[in-house]
Amino acid sequence: MSVITETAVAPARERRRSGRGVWYPYLLIAPTMITLVLVSLVPFVYAIYLSFHKAKYGRVGDFIGFDNYAKLLADPQFWNSLKVAGLFVGIAVPIEFMIGLGGALILNAGVRGRSVLVPLLFIPTMMAPVVVGLLWKIMLAGSWGLISYNLLERFGWLGDQSIFASPDLALYALMFVDIWQWSPFMMLAFFAGLQALPLGPYRAAAVDGASTLRVFFKITLPMMIPLLAVIGLLRLIDAFKVFDTIFILTGGGPGVATQSPSVLAYKMTFEFWNIGEASALAVLVWAAFFVFCNVFYQIAKKKLNAF
Repeated sequence: MSVITETAVAPARERRRSGRGVWYPYLLIAPTMITLVLVSLVPFVYAIYLSFHKAKYGRVGDFIGFDNYAKLLADPQFWNSLKVAGLFVGIAVPIEFMIGLGGALILNAGVRGRSVLVPLLFIPTMMAPVVVGLLWKIMLAGSWGLISYNLLERFGWLGDQSIFASPDLALYALMFVDIWQWSPFMMLAFFAGLQALPLGPYRAAAVDGASTLRVFFKITLPMMIPLLAVIGLLRLIDAFKVFDTIFILTGGGPGVATQSPSVLAYKMTFEFWNIGEASALAVLVWAAFFVFCNVFYQIAKKKLNAF
């Protein structure tokens, strides 16, 4: 009797287990997916809706098609913001990349005091962008800033004004601040990647008598390419949409010398209340990065085996 009962109960158990196996993963990710939908997807869809309507001064008017996009594309400030972001990303990110990779190679070589140095390197990255902005605003303030007064002005490299008030130097000062904050992050990310590499190829290269440069280009770099590609892409996206540091240090000025797309969208929304064009700007930037990331993904997957 017990054997018959156990035989009858077993399929029921299997059905329950199989049912749980189908839905259990979805239940685990459901809170995250719901949060993403509410926080990201719903506002983005609403931004698309606003970009096709006359939305100004907090009121949503009639449907106007692509008029907001046409006005935005005809606005010189939009193209200037893309130029500013392009320069910022094109100069700051490669420098951060090279400093990060070089520093990671040095750390991986076994420098003394590495256990103390690695936590210290995380300090700039752990600081909030607002705090970083305030710190460097004090350090580079005109006439009395610790660095601007004792170094830049004393040796005649800068006048009595703040470096952030110079149309020619303000953007480069922002790049310097970004490099200071994010190079340690890239360094530690690449260092973690180097620590995870297998030792077998290096032992074989040592037996063959390969030089340090040959080992780097033939072994280290090919194995690191997936990590380099992912970290580089994430840092590029983050640098393009930087807002906090620019807003604190320059507010997009002097004039429009440091006005990135994020700062321009903020001014359109909260200073001029031109919500329709600001929404169009957000949608255009998202579409451009969606295309760029897809192209990057396909190239990195096929050519570099990065994904």
